[in-house]
Amino acid sequence: MHPFEEDQHECQCPVLEERSPPTILFSILSRKHYGNGSMTTAADIRRQYSLSHHNCHCDQRRTVCLKDPEGVCQAASTVLVKTIRFMSSLPSFRHLPQRDQLALLYHSWVPLFVLGLAQEHTEFEVTASPANSILKRILLNTSDRGREMEEPTAMPTLANVHKIKACLHRLWNLDLSPKEYAYIKGALLFNPDVPGLQAPEFIKSLQQEAHRALHEVIVTLHPQDQGRLLRILLTFSSLQTIPHSLVSELFFRPVVGQADLFQLMREILSSGTVTRSTAAEREWSKHCQQ
Repeated sequence: MHPFEEDQHECQCPVLEERSPPTILFSILSRKHYGNGSMTTAADIRRQYSLSHHNCHCDQRRTVCLKDPEGVCQAASTVLVKTIRFMSSLPSFRHLPQRDQLALLYHSWVPLFVLGLAQEHTEFEVTASPANSILKRILLNTSDRGREMEEPTAMPTLANVHKIKACLHRLWNLDLSPKEYAYIKGALLFNPDVPGLQAPEFIKSLQQEAHRALHEVIVTLHPQDQGRLLRILLTFSSLQTIPHSLVSELFFRPVVGQADLFQLMREILSSGTVTRSTAAEREWSKHCQQ
């Protein structure tokens, strides 16, 4: 069942044209099954065959948006702030050169954010995007091209949303402990392969430390589950394939509009760890409430 109501439309998948026409036997049986005393044409038979046998991919390419943008975007914003606070709470991260901090933030915020969604058990549903909304996004993205440190915008499609949900379900099925979440986040954050780092060797040692700690926790909590680490690492890899622009467009564009999302994250990061809301976080909340 699709998470949005399916519009009646004529499928344009080229695979339909490539299919062999129904056989004579199929036509006879179809006429018996579908005929109600009226003449069943060859076109009717072909259409029934197509509808029953064609695994259509058109729906997977449809552009979608959140069904409850106000509630989900607010929850997503809370998760993102917590994610950035997690980074800034780590002494080893704060001691890195600012350039390395920003590079690691840019390259890791999406997988860390999805981990945060899983840890907070945040669920969401999508619906088909209105046609005028799609046109508006295309025009705005064309006029603002190159404004943000983002790859070309990936419009949220049902197929891409399924990728995010598949990652979430894998994480939920693993039933990770708080310590496992923390060490997975550390391993994702301290990525020595990020281009342009000033302290790659130190960052590599931090990632190795996170991997060792994760292995120790798994052995302690799940001594009989020898495949657990491998499943976690596979999920780890899938998190890194989610495009930045997909998460930005789906969860944050509805509330921040054309504001520079990464700049907002930089401001929250630079504010440091505090117990009360920072000016950057208040600004973020203002965007979310508009």
